Amino acid sequence: MRIGQGFDVHRFVSGRPLVLGGVKIAHDKGLEGHSDADVLVHAVCDALLGAACLGDIGRHFPDTDPAYKNIDSMELLKKTWAMVREKHPAIINIDATLLAEAPKIAPYSAAMREKIASALEISTDMVSVKATTLEGLGFVGRKEGIAALCVVLID
Repeated sequence: MRIGQGFDVHRFVSGRPLVLGGVKIAHDKGLEGHSDADVLVHAVCDALLGAACLGDIGRHFPDTDPAYKNIDSMELLKKTWAMVREKHPAIINIDATLLAEAPKIAPYSAAMREKIASALEISTDMVSVKATTLEGLGFVGRKEGIAALCVVLID
């Protein structure tokens, strides 16, 4: 068994939809990024790549490559899993945490779990998505962006 951790952060910007865990969320701002800036999925990708010692998301899907401009991050997750499963064909579990003051994540977490599980062709009960605030501290506390942490166990 191998464990991997992932982390990602994106700042809020106007004029973009907010996508987290493959789910469009009602919010007045979206996240800035080359792709759809799905901070949660990017953290999951990094955790999977880390567990397999395959580097990070930027190495495989660089923000300098026009092929990834505005790409749906669920496609990046599928491509990541295709690379990882060549040597490590089983995901034991995924535990992800969003750090955000707003919007509230709880109403969307079940849908996020389903989207991530579907992309990885695993059971929803193998994916945990939760959220916490930073009690007004730092850039997340000032509502300037969202961060995500993820840990995965593969076999």
